[in-house]
Amino acid sequence: MKKQFPMLAATLLLAALAGCATPQSQPKTVADTAAAHPQLATLSRLLDQAGLAPTLRGSGPYTVFAPSDEAFRALPAAELQALAGDRERLKELLSYHVLPTRTASSEVGVGSAKTVQGGEVALSRAGSFVTVEDAMVTQADVAAANGVVHVIDRVLMPPKKK
Repeated sequence: MKKQFPMLAATLLLAALAGCATPQSQPKTVADTAAAHPQLATLSRLLDQAGLAPTLRGSGPYTVFAPSDEAFRALPAAELQALAGDRERLKELLSYHVLPTRTASSEVGVGSAKTVQGGEVALSRAGSFVTVEDAMVTQADVAAANGVVHVIDRVLMPPKKK
């Protein structure tokens, strides 16, 4: 029995280690990255409501300036409720947060970039501080398989169409 114990212990250890091994997961898309990020639950829900999540699971590349849950809470409740009830307006608003390119924070300069919505957003970088319009990037360069996500502290409002 004493000779069998080390063999049994080794077998159990190998079985336990094999159970802990997980297959290499596929890299997440920007939509899946937002869904998995603890600060982006509201954005993820709204992307689904607007029908944009499937697009952001596509090949890209995309840069998403992702308003945090706190940024959405700063909006008046009536405005957020109105957005959630108007799919086209919601889609327009959320598309204004997406660039059709992969732009790391280190690549941001002073200038503007065209959004998927069709409008332009002002971008700026000073040292490690990056802004888009009047929003500050609070967490930069969350990598995704089809782009990059930058968490921002405000919801960007597209200019009113004339």
